[in-house]
Amino acid sequence: MNANPSSSTRPEADFDVIVVGGGLGGLYTLYRMRELGLTARAFEAGSGLGGTWFWNRYPGCRCDVESLEYSYSFSPELEQEWHWPDRYGTQPQILEYIEHVADRLDLRKYVALNTRVLTATFDSATTLWTITTDKGDTVSAPYIVMATGNLSTPRVPDFPGLSRFQGESYHTGLWPHEGVDFTGKRVGIIGTGSSGVQSIPYLAEQAKHLHVFQRTANFILPARNAPMDPERERRHKATYRERRKAAYDTPFGIAGYPPPSKGALEATPEERDAAYTAKWGEGGSISFLYSFTDLLLDQQANDTAADFVRARIREVVKDSRTAELLCPTDHPIGTKRLILDTNYYETFNRDNVTLVDARNTPIECITPTGIRTSETSYQFDAIVFATGFDAMTGALREIDIRAGAGAEITSKWADGPHTYLGIMMAGFPNLFMVTGPQSPGVKSQMILAIEQHVNFIAGCLGHMQSEGFARIEADQEAEDRWVQYNDTVAQATLYPKANSWYMGANIPGKPRIFMPYVGGVHTYCQLCNDIVAKGYDGFTFSAI
Repeated sequence: MNANPSSSTRPEADFDVIVVGGGLGGLYTLYRMRELGLTARAFEAGSGLGGTWFWNRYPGCRCDVESLEYSYSFSPELEQEWHWPDRYGTQPQILEYIEHVADRLDLRKYVALNTRVLTATFDSATTLWTITTDKGDTVSAPYIVMATGNLSTPRVPDFPGLSRFQGESYHTGLWPHEGVDFTGKRVGIIGTGSSGVQSIPYLAEQAKHLHVFQRTANFILPARNAPMDPERERRHKATYRERRKAAYDTPFGIAGYPPPSKGALEATPEERDAAYTAKWGEGGSISFLYSFTDLLLDQQANDTAADFVRARIREVVKDSRTAELLCPTDHPIGTKRLILDTNYYETFNRDNVTLVDARNTPIECITPTGIRTSETSYQFDAIVFATGFDAMTGALREIDIRAGAGAEITSKWADGPHTYLGIMMAGFPNLFMVTGPQSPGVKSQMILAIEQHVNFIAGCLGHMQSEGFARIEADQEAEDRWVQYNDTVAQATLYPKANSWYMGANIPGKPRIFMPYVGGVHTYCQLCNDIVAKGYDGFTFSAI
């Protein structure tokens, strides 16, 4: 054990660090831990690396951050040698990239695949975490890093009669690796979030007829995806280092978008229309939100952007009733994660696609032959559940995490997550989270958020090595202040007006608390830097 001089008094551990998760966060954690000279082992439930990008193989799955930005920044060699074929990376392309990184850095041998962590228990007397797995293994280490991901626990539908359906059924987050052929089949898809919006145009091309069950219309912007422009790639790579550094000084962790200089209500109607039209033509969500300074702060300003998008929907969708159903009216634009599409609205002009209003005619049950709503019954050969995830907290709560003295995660998070910086929890020593609740993770370029968190964790462990500490814990008062601050920041925006997965609203019975930090990556990073500069303010260190 290399972590501190007093380690000789501690029982022998299997590793210095246990990492839970073999996705982008877990792999970078392995890399940084080994840079510190620490032994580490990651445990991954899937049969391959990649996390979210391993599981989500539904047709049309694609990242909503441009591929030149959605990549690791820690290695100039990696970013220069890798070529992205498209403006926005597809699931196969991103998975290929992740596997390339793992091979390039020789990380595969440190990951136990097909292994789900069931429990994690801290022994205060030995300062060791011990995990048990579904393979029957018991493994110990003084430190544990939860790189479990924010969208990694598919929400299992709870419709009555689900088990009686005699046809094929699929969840977008658990898609068969061999793919699915819907040619000539009657297909129903439930859900119009990101995975539904991305897959619906592909399903419509195959299915004999596709019924889309929509409970809530979402704001969907054009991606304007295209093959990578070689000249654009060359220019981007020539300034990669500057761009990467600048990204930390932006709200969403992505450089290259000039910040807006005025509010929507300060602009004339003509100026607003010109700005929105340009952003619509450019494609992308960050760019659109950057149209004006107040789109997420002022309802009247937000309405100008929402009205613009609704007008575009009505222009594209030929049937007026269908167009109105597709126009979101129950939340401000941007307060749910904006979805990028390719030909989504155009798909509803096809003769073999029907939109079902599942809000006014809700689904009552799944029947042996299809779906019954309050209005009628539908017959299907296959049903696709695009019903989302138990976001941000689901994967952690699936593990029985206990730290003694009554500290266990289910009770601690009974009324919503409580963390310090989204990195640690009071009462759980030596347990770290990567992009945990109350951090900017899901409201930023995720790989940047991962690197920032893991670098912070590595800095903590490096500090402990140099000072001879064996234990770190978040102070309860610091955690309480951070939770309150996170909520105060959110309440100053329009975000809480939406029943989104940011609020846990998609999971029945889940506490309604706004989970991400929305003060911006730039503000969060500065706060973290200040905490380190003050000797890790809000953390307590001790020897064994």
